[in-house]
Amino acid sequence: MTISMYDISVGVFSARLKALASVLTAAEQNATERKIDPNVFLTARLAPDMFALARQVQIATDHAKGAPSRLAGREVPKYEDNEASFAELQARIAKTLDHLATFSAADLDGSEDRPIELRLAGREVQLPGIQYLLNAAMPNFYFHVTTAYDILRHNGVPLSKQTFLGNR
Repeated sequence: MTISMYDISVGVFSARLKALASVLTAAEQNATERKIDPNVFLTARLAPDMFALARQVQIATDHAKGAPSRLAGREVPKYEDNEASFAELQARIAKTLDHLATFSAADLDGSEDRPIELRLAGREVQLPGIQYLLNAAMPNFYFHVTTAYDILRHNGVPLSKQTFLGNR
């Protein structure tokens, strides 16, 4: 069985973003139930030098929209990064899912070897598509999705691994 670049990018990003949307829904409901200002969660971070929840979601969606765009040779959509509410973060996720839905397997066929140029750690690098996807885009995407989940769990939102996986 062959695994396609489409399946390991668009398919994975879409599934995880839907799960992240469920996590944010649970967090917003929890804030309401506990009478907590939603900004407490949106601005929460795990450590002083880490980004807050809202920024974690922004960066996760950046990787989800950027990777297939680069692999397909398309322009990466630019977002404002000004989301300040759960509704705005949900809209950003929905917009990213809509963007992902514009790709087909044919768009990503053969992108394993396509040179991807980007800035990593302050320097310009070029990676073959498969290396970019598996060693840059995916690890960063998972880091920020997981950190968003962890911020909410740390703040008492009753989430489970099943919520994270999208099986809730």
